[in-house]
Amino acid sequence: MTTILIVEDEPSIAELIAFTLKEAGWSSFVVNNAAAAWDFVQHRAPQLVLLDWMLPDRSGLHLLSRIRADRQLQQLSVIMLTAKSMEEDKIAGLDNGADDYITKPFSPRELTARIKALLRRKSPEHAQEIMSAGPITLDPASCSVTLSGGKIDIGHAEYKLLKFFLAHPDRVFSRSQLLDRVWGDHVVIEERTVDVHVLRLRKALRDAEYLIKTVRSVGYMLSTK
Repeated sequence: MTTILIVEDEPSIAELIAFTLKEAGWSSFVVNNAAAAWDFVQHRAPQLVLLDWMLPDRSGLHLLSRIRADRQLQQLSVIMLTAKSMEEDKIAGLDNGADDYITKPFSPRELTARIKALLRRKSPEHAQEIMSAGPITLDPASCSVTLSGGKIDIGHAEYKLLKFFLAHPDRVFSRSQLLDRVWGDHVVIEERTVDVHVLRLRKALRDAEYLIKTVRSVGYMLSTK
């Protein structure tokens, strides 16, 4: 499930955002200061951060700059959600690495739409559209996989792995990249575990196992060619 970190020190606003995200089918966590947010992203792997500018300890802009300076976090999606609505504020937020900038008061429907658009653009494996390759079709809404129109049984880990491959077709990923992108770098499992899940995925895909290619000395990919 997509995890979104809400960095907001106003309880009523944080509650509204959390409710909006829950209605959209996303999991969320709330922290009320920059220090707690930094600790969270260091130990967990959210897909997106909703970041207020005015926080009690350090500014959201300072936290954003810190995130973008960290090699492990540079690709983390961040939307500034703030009452600072002047044009120069928006420019400062975007120049410091925000992927989007939304001003308060905000429309819950617009917030949901902007998050969906950003996830589609930066993290397609977390999008909710139906994905397919060859005879395989994956439906994120029902968490189901079909092969030539017939539903197949697939384990949770193999489902996540297949969804990631379908979102990034014809791209090779190393075992360490798959561990980071599919399971999150806070999960302590060995790289060889990836081999086990790839083997199980191929077994589940039966006649379509040929789509999952091994690239010698590099890793794995889903080939559509």
